[in-house]
Amino acid sequence: MECVPSHIDFAYNRVVHKTTNIFPFEVMYRFNHLTPLNLLPLLNPQEFVRKEALTKAEFVKKMDERIKNQI
Repeated sequence: MECVPSHIDFAYNRVVHKTTNIFPFEVMYRFNHLTPLNLLPLLNPQEFVRKEALTKAEFVKKMDERIKNQI
């Protein structure tokens, strides 16, 4: 039976361990492996911002401020 790493194993190996301050994968193999995310170019977040979302966010901020002042 072939042992295939699960998503849980992958996630665990990609988190810095608090005792060693490095990734468990790096402890075992002495290098930090690349993931597909490391190979992607960085995206411009402004391309994904919608005006409606910004308007809604401003509305929520103002509402929170009004409630905070009222209390």
